[in-house]
Amino acid sequence: MIDARGLSCPMPVVMVQNEVKKNAPAELTVMVDNQVAVENITRFATLQKYAVSVEENGGDFTLTLKK
Repeated sequence: MIDARGLSCPMPVVMVQNEVKKNAPAELTVMVDNQVAVENITRFATLQKYAVSVEENGGDFTLTLKK
């Protein structure tokens, strides 16, 4: 799980990129707190052939990436 709350782009995307590059997880959960990060991570994950689901909870977003 990656907790990128409090970080502005591009850091959340960079953290996801590093994890995908290093471990190629079948499933990855990412927590962010802004819509721009949701959009950028979703775009990156889709290019990497992940299905992305997003859940919003009081200003925080939980993204689940699945191969």
